[in-house]
Amino acid sequence: FKHAHAASRTNPFWNELSASNPFVHDIAASNRNETNRYLSNLKEKTHLFSKVSSNRDSLASSGDELDIDCLLRKTSSRRSGRSKSVSDFLDITMPQKTIVSDMTRLQNDREAYKMAWLSQRQLTRSCLDLEAMSHSPGWAQTQATDIHVVCKLNYEGGSVQLPDSDINIHVPVGHVLPGEFQEVGLKAILNPPSSFNNELSSTLSPLIELTLSNLNTREAIFLEVKVAAKVKNDPLSQVMSDIVCFYSFSKEGPFKKLENCYTYQDTIQVKLTDLSHVMYAVIAVQANKIQPPATNVWDYVHRMVSVGIYGPKYIHPSFTAVFTVFGHNYIPGKLTICDIKKGGKNMPPVVFQLWGKHTFLLEKPQDLNISLVSCDPDFEVKMEDQSKNIKEEDLKTGEMVRQQFLFSMLGCREMHFFVFLVQIKVLKSNQVTQFHVTTPDPAPKLCGIISRPKRLQNRKEIKSAPLLLIPTVKYPKFQDNTLSVNTYGVALKTVLRQNKIDYLLEYFKGDTIALLGEDKVKAIGQTKIKEWYVGILRKKIGLVRCKNIKVISKEQAMDTADSELTTRNLAEQIALPFKKLTYIYSVVLSAVSESVCDWRALAEVLGYSHMSLDDFNEAHADKESERVAHVVKRMKEDCHANKKKRLFLYELIVALLKIDCQGLVVRLTQDTIILTSAVKLGKYWRELAEKLARLTKQQIEAYEIPHQGKNGAVALEMMWKPAYDFLYTWAAHYGDSYRDVLQDLQSALDKMKNPVTKHWRELTGTLILVNCMDVLRASAFSKMEEGE
Repeated sequence: FKHAHAASRTNPFWNELSASNPFVHDIAASNRNETNRYLSNLKEKTHLFSKVSSNRDSLASSGDELDIDCLLRKTSSRRSGRSKSVSDFLDITMPQKTIVSDMTRLQNDREAYKMAWLSQRQLTRSCLDLEAMSHSPGWAQTQATDIHVVCKLNYEGGSVQLPDSDINIHVPVGHVLPGEFQEVGLKAILNPPSSFNNELSSTLSPLIELTLSNLNTREAIFLEVKVAAKVKNDPLSQVMSDIVCFYSFSKEGPFKKLENCYTYQDTIQVKLTDLSHVMYAVIAVQANKIQPPATNVWDYVHRMVSVGIYGPKYIHPSFTAVFTVFGHNYIPGKLTICDIKKGGKNMPPVVFQLWGKHTFLLEKPQDLNISLVSCDPDFEVKMEDQSKNIKEEDLKTGEMVRQQFLFSMLGCREMHFFVFLVQIKVLKSNQVTQFHVTTPDPAPKLCGIISRPKRLQNRKEIKSAPLLLIPTVKYPKFQDNTLSVNTYGVALKTVLRQNKIDYLLEYFKGDTIALLGEDKVKAIGQTKIKEWYVGILRKKIGLVRCKNIKVISKEQAMDTADSELTTRNLAEQIALPFKKLTYIYSVVLSAVSESVCDWRALAEVLGYSHMSLDDFNEAHADKESERVAHVVKRMKEDCHANKKKRLFLYELIVALLKIDCQGLVVRLTQDTIILTSAVKLGKYWRELAEKLARLTKQQIEAYEIPHQGKNGAVALEMMWKPAYDFLYTWAAHYGDSYRDVLQDLQSALDKMKNPVTKHWRELTGTLILVNCMDVLRASAFSKMEEGE
């Protein structure tokens, strides 16, 4: 076991890996030839896994996924359904007799048991290449089977949609006889046939594979595809080109053009009458001929180009993001990457997750320049990867075009997710398209692995200090009461907006609106800056224009039923801006762990009242701040596992309001507003700096000098950095006057030539938040309890 012993020293996951793989020592000790013999044997047994191919969610990752599921959580029971391993699914789908057959033989023959175990794990990479795994914790994902969908329909018919796409099959009533069934399968092959991409033709969809189980049919079926292109409206384009469907019984062709097509704007519907068990179709734009000034078929259509950013399920101190251009608008949620390199060596194929996507108009195929820039100072893109080109000829092929960008963390800091900017430049014109992408979280225990030496050092220093199990601060109990309101307003006119505006109330003449104080907020409406009160109407909190209401006392109010709200609803509504604000996780975690003095109080309002000291490991047991950090991290993991329904920062702010940590809420509010404003402003921060602080040109240049590139200028995608530096410095002059910071920033942004606050309303939402804190505190917390 010399090799196994060496691997245990170089691989930080060795002990936990051994727990999930009982044969890891055997495999490490065996020679390569023996391993390769096992692999070739296993690869021939693909029938063992045929049942899994139709289940989309089960193919997210391998059985021994090193990015946390199996290694760091030793049981699969806590794993979400979206990240089940192949072996978990085999436990469900494989016949029981296959799993338990001849158990006596397996118990007495370790080698046979090993082979059975390996077969069930489907080429788990922890068994294939321990050396590569020890150098790269997090790349060990098994290549997934092609993703497709299969649906069983009866006489009534129905529709089948390929997930995450606009590709549908419609089966009419009576397609099969009563009592019979039709199994319809749909699959997208991302690279369409190359023969359809030339000067006269260009594909607009992936190659679509359609399968049918029953050919005893009475009715045709319909293929409907939405494409990211439209023929231009000018007469020449309308005459010279058309969007058509090509059809074949073979993947390699030959294909024939179908006549039963109906096109409406960007959607084409095709009637399929000549059916087979397996069929292939592809949508393309085709030109009769190219007439100058047109040079190819692209000149006859308005065409959107789709791009996707893919990366690993969890980020690591060094990871690769893949920029992908598609020749169609189908962007899959997962993509198999076969050409990843790590340390100069080719990595095994891995399945990457979709992190972000974008579409933009490209009038004709042209050379593109792609740049990825980190918006977080803790991460950077490798210098030689910061800018890459995609050739015009590559776009004309209609196939996927990929470029890889290597990110790395600077220093030995706490791992956290971050935001980076993707910029696409058309080299022959001034066209620039850019969008932001948020990475996933790091593996939940990776932060602890990286910073453990420092943490252990800190523990040794405080070892002799007394352990305070009882916090010195007692947090008040949140009470879900009806708000106590002393001032109301009667609407003098009806205000209903055709285009709804976030955080602005709508009301009818005569409505009684509860006012949360008489402090006024200045903010832009549809076009002009106005003064507003914060009010409540029909269970919703927002702004009402001062001149549109008559202020009355509580005694004068006639009917206040529509303006009542509970403290719980108030806390949840005033925290809504945090669903859309940019933040740095490590900063938030540090602020909360330093400020909250009772982990039990925080755990209770976050829904973890069942937690006890037994839930903490040694690394979290010594200091209250570490226990608080552990609770926050636990909540972050749970939110990440249920992204569609839960948002980390929003839930955290609501919880802090419920334990009356208003000072901390204010601090987080100001930090996130400054960061988000800087990102939103970009190069327009110069105009803001002139309005806010009357900075001279030389002073503005002084902020930009630290961020200038080799050409002596600040790149457009880096402009948020001097913007942040300026806003942070400007806000510091206000001291504790947080309301003035938010209000003055709102007013300055509103007065810009093209106010970002017309569309980005979260700053207005935070003004509502800070103006409601006193009312929330007065109604939600008992004064008697505070005095005890």
